[in-house]
Amino acid sequence: MRLRVEFTTEPFDLDEAPGHAVVAREVIETADLDAVDVGPFGNTAEGGADAVLAAVDTLLRRTLTAGATRVTLQVNVVEEGDR
Repeated sequence: MRLRVEFTTEPFDLDEAPGHAVVAREVIETADLDAVDVGPFGNTAEGGADAVLAAVDTLLRRTLTAGATRVTLQVNVVEEGDR
């Protein structure tokens, strides 16, 4: 099964990336995921279910420790035709 995760971390800072956002970027970019898209207002990545779920676990633990006060995420199953 393939999954797509979309997430944001808060609080936002438009002047420079907060520490929790930098940590989130590191987690997603170093995980064994495909189609990683990191942006200022939202981030998306796809991969196998085990890789996505492991990355989400690490993402939550590390960003909250780094000062995030809210992490909003959505996980969807990627159907064959959705790629």
